[in-house]
Amino acid sequence: MNDFFNKVIQQQEQNLPFVLYCKPNSDTIIGMFQQNDTLFNVVDFTEKGFVFASFDGNNIHLIPENESEIIGIIREKGEADVLEKKQELPNDSGKIDFERIVAKGIQAIKNEEFKKVVLSRKEIIELENFDLLTAFKKLVQLYPNTFAYCFYHPKVGTWMGATPEQLVKANVNVFETMALAGTQKDYGSEEIVWEKKEREEQQYVTDYIVDQLHEVALEVSVTEPYSLKAGSVWHLKTDIWGVLNSGFSLKQVVRLLHPTPAVCGLPKEVSKAFILENENYDRTFYTGFLGELNTSFAVDSVSSSLFVNLRCMQICDSQAHLYMGCGITRDSIPEDEWMESVNKSMTMKRVFE
Repeated sequence: MNDFFNKVIQQQEQNLPFVLYCKPNSDTIIGMFQQNDTLFNVVDFTEKGFVFASFDGNNIHLIPENESEIIGIIREKGEADVLEKKQELPNDSGKIDFERIVAKGIQAIKNEEFKKVVLSRKEIIELENFDLLTAFKKLVQLYPNTFAYCFYHPKVGTWMGATPEQLVKANVNVFETMALAGTQKDYGSEEIVWEKKEREEQQYVTDYIVDQLHEVALEVSVTEPYSLKAGSVWHLKTDIWGVLNSGFSLKQVVRLLHPTPAVCGLPKEVSKAFILENENYDRTFYTGFLGELNTSFAVDSVSSSLFVNLRCMQICDSQAHLYMGCGITRDSIPEDEWMESVNKSMTMKRVFE
């Protein structure tokens, strides 16, 4: 194990790209260590490796399988308490700005411009004595049922996160995806009650994904919504799976699904335009997608497993840039959405404790 993490340190010192990741409920941490500093891009989704894509889809980078040393290790087991310590709330100006944008979104929905929009914010935290490897190990231990990762490329930057949302999993013509929406803080109760706003938001996401997939799939199956715990918050989740029609590719499926209503809104193009006009910052790779693309080193057959880049942060010098978003519907209350974003920020802040 020390050899594995020494390899990470060596890559950092040589400014060479790498990614570390652990799939949900997996015992294995996989490292891909690129042997040069070239910035490769995905063109047609037939490439093999680890993909890292931006929200707007303009940057779809790749750590290629054939340009990398790939190592897997069994992760250290250990219980981690995910109930966070009391944290200081972000400053009032951030609260006011976010609630103002949320109120504008609610009004646009009432004006019937769109049904839902996902609005986000960025929070900057000053870091002292930050160690990337220590943070990643803690991330994996804290959130074993998420896709935990740490991505570095000298021409892109350093990102890490623990996302609960799969964009798509595909093996030949069989695919799996999910609808994930609705959020509430975990207070230790065994019974999770969802209000109308959350159930409605979840249904929007599910209906959209199923409608999109009917364009390319022979059949689509859907479960009933159920509660999923991710760190210190709960979500509503619906599993969706099916079989692609012959002639349809992974590239087409990704373009149909991304960005989903869970990170953008509904209808997609109108809500996306509202986001770009009103959020007042560039999401870059937050709410983009990432993961294994046509890899064959982990399983016997070629498969892809892509996730939405949620609960993430970018490390810039001695700062962490945290990203949090909330699904806004007609019944949203700006102050409640602010608190939801604060709760989501705790997922990453736990890494610094």
